[in-house]
Amino acid sequence: MLPLPGLSLAAETQTFSSGTGQFKLQTVADNLEHPWSLAFLPDGSILVTERAGRLRVIQNGNLLPQAVPGLPSLAVSGQGGLFDVVLHPDFEENRTLFLSYAHSSSEGMTTRVARASFENGQLKNVNTIFEALPRSRTSRHFGGRMAFDTSGYLYISVGDRGDMDRAQDTKDDAGGVHRITVDGKPAPGNPGLDDPNINNTLFTWGNRNIQGMVLHPTTGDIWTHEHGPRGGDEINILEAGTNYGWPVITYGIDYSGLPISLKTEMKGMAQPLHYWDPSIAPSGMAFYTGSDFSEWQDNLFVGALKLRKLVRMAITNGQVTEEEDLLTGLGERIRDVRVGPGGNLWLLTDSPRGRVYQVVPVQ
Repeated sequence: MLPLPGLSLAAETQTFSSGTGQFKLQTVADNLEHPWSLAFLPDGSILVTERAGRLRVIQNGNLLPQAVPGLPSLAVSGQGGLFDVVLHPDFEENRTLFLSYAHSSSEGMTTRVARASFENGQLKNVNTIFEALPRSRTSRHFGGRMAFDTSGYLYISVGDRGDMDRAQDTKDDAGGVHRITVDGKPAPGNPGLDDPNINNTLFTWGNRNIQGMVLHPTTGDIWTHEHGPRGGDEINILEAGTNYGWPVITYGIDYSGLPISLKTEMKGMAQPLHYWDPSIAPSGMAFYTGSDFSEWQDNLFVGALKLRKLVRMAITNGQVTEEEDLLTGLGERIRDVRVGPGGNLWLLTDSPRGRVYQVVPVQ
């Protein structure tokens, strides 16, 4: 691991152009080791996860030098490490948050979620509330994105773990989205509660590796995007009991260039709202709900790892009506995209010296 960084570079700004005007990218913190997720605290502080296994705090515009103590035991290997951090809907009252991460044992690796209290700068009362089974020996496709719906249920993505056929096995936790209560129990209405052939926390399946998940600000639906193989990255709207097709149907091909499936659609399997070919390797997503950029209102923003850009999308009646590539000159892998409490857009870059950026208007 790299040494913990010191002060941020909050004074550094860069100006970029969009079809709707110019905006600035302000560096809030830098020198983070593969930052993965952001969460905004009521006091104005920001939590940042580093995949290398640290939870950090940005306070008064500065990255604190000490990592938050009390993290659960986790494994940093391959694509595995510390992933998402999301706050309980009533965090201001109960100080509860949730962390997703990779965990290793003698039986292999898996995706876990822990619940904890964040008090006086440290984690307390840390308890594992979800574990995807069975474990496997691979260190890729953990998923790990989380989001709360309007009913207070927690959604957790688990990738296919590099074994594509697992995504079609509803008695296997891999390759799908799980919905649980804040105590880790299956959420009411889950399809497996009435079907013994479906694991009781599963909400959807046929998902390759979801890396973006967000609550739609108007409809209350949970939107996701997932990595395809070579082509076929998808945006989907989650519906209970839906099979999203991987690997039976796909708009991508194998990395070798050979086909994975000759079919792109099949009865009983959902079509994506949108897909990319070639792949952009999407990561992080947010609906813009701020006031600084009126032209962006309700637009969907998606980060791209492989193609190193930020994608802005206007969506009307379930159709993408406009798509614009932003930050193509930045040359950085965008890992997470969030909207802060003040309505600003925030970004994380994926690198050994990753950054926290805030998107601000040109005055």
